[in-house]
Amino acid sequence: MRSYLDCIPCFVRQALEAARLVACDEKTSEKVVRRVLALAAEMDLNQSPPVMGGKIHRVIRQVTGKDDPYKKIKQKFNALALRMYPEMKGLVAGSPKPLETAVRLAIAGNIIDFGVSSSLKTAEVEQTIEDSLKTDFDMSEFEEFSAAVKKARKILYLCDNAGEIVFDRLLIEQLPYEKITCVVKGSPVINDATMEDAVITGLTEVVKVIENGSDDPGTVLKACSEDFRRRFDRADLVIAKGQGNYETLSDADKNIFFILKAKCPVIARHLGCQVGTMILSKSRAFKKAVG
Repeated sequence: MRSYLDCIPCFVRQALEAARLVACDEKTSEKVVRRVLALAAEMDLNQSPPVMGGKIHRVIRQVTGKDDPYKKIKQKFNALALRMYPEMKGLVAGSPKPLETAVRLAIAGNIIDFGVSSSLKTAEVEQTIEDSLKTDFDMSEFEEFSAAVKKARKILYLCDNAGEIVFDRLLIEQLPYEKITCVVKGSPVINDATMEDAVITGLTEVVKVIENGSDDPGTVLKACSEDFRRRFDRADLVIAKGQGNYETLSDADKNIFFILKAKCPVIARHLGCQVGTMILSKSRAFKKAVG
């Protein structure tokens, strides 16, 4: 997926919010924003938004001197999700359709995205969970997803954000997790999950977890490690969580199921849906390639 002019104001907003998040003075915040504006002036709109996002957040870390500006936010939402986990696990266990319920909760977890909003409240997460369990959404590809999971021998599950990975765990526990390898970022970017988050939330106790070797807020294959790219190529099925993974892999000729909540107008237009829509969708590029 390419970038659009509408992405540029979002990049600038992210930069300013991240700079202020680490309690920088206005002079430092201004330096961050000016550096980002210079990058935006030269950006290649044919590249996916996470390519630019990676550049922006490297600038933020360099100028502020903070290796992980979102660390406290990640800790907060990891803790919140872990408190919610027993009740959500009970909802899955008591559901007549446990896999569907787990998918709905995994989508709900995608609301924990500080690339989209830096003001997410606990009440919003709770409301999103409630809504996800009763909102109608397009389940036309659910059976195909379920069949693909059963058929696959090697599955890569591309995680998105800290906190959200607890919701992912609920879904993974409904899948043949002995066939699954989860993937987190190689180093911090926005509130994306890293190995530290996977350990804290207990994900590493359930399934094998690896790093992708990149600090882009998505899966920019050429920026990932050779080991990850080899695993990606060999996987029979990829489950890709969140907008960043959709933005970077929507054109990939690979058997991918995207699971996300469409949280911005650009993504919604690309998916052909309304903002807020719950998405479980197979890669269009792969469907086109196989006819």
